[in-house]
Amino acid sequence: MAKIEISQVAEILKKHKLDPSVLREIVEEMNEITAPAADEDIKPPAPKKQFVILLSDMEGKLPRKDLTGWVVQIPEDASPYSTTDRVFKGAYDFNASKRGRLLPVKSIGEALESGSAKYFRESELWVKTKLPVAVVVTDNVLPRDEFTMEKVDKRRRNDES
Repeated sequence: MAKIEISQVAEILKKHKLDPSVLREIVEEMNEITAPAADEDIKPPAPKKQFVILLSDMEGKLPRKDLTGWVVQIPEDASPYSTTDRVFKGAYDFNASKRGRLLPVKSIGEALESGSAKYFRESELWVKTKLPVAVVVTDNVLPRDEFTMEKVDKRRRNDES
């Protein structure tokens, strides 16, 4: 459907020598129809989210083994401990779908990788990494004595000629 500006319609009607009062009524009615409703422009604010990392600890020995995990987001006010329940709900919803009945997911990794965002959105879970990422364990201490830091004054040049 072709779109035309109201001012162009008004000019066309003026060329055909339409009565000014009728012209004004027509233009006002067109403006009312095309004016967006106040409710349509206002979108609800995006929910604030927090990041959560799901770790894959197959043997239950967290600090000793190489770990992989997935990064997801949940609402800011939700408990991070509810993350697995949210993944389960999304996976169950996916398995209930037509595609999920053909290829059901059997693990959290499969659910996060092959389940689309619409199944997790209902449980307020946003998957940020579909493939697992490596997790590095640290003791959270910076060594001070191993690295010496030199101050370099870049204003001075080595002009030893």
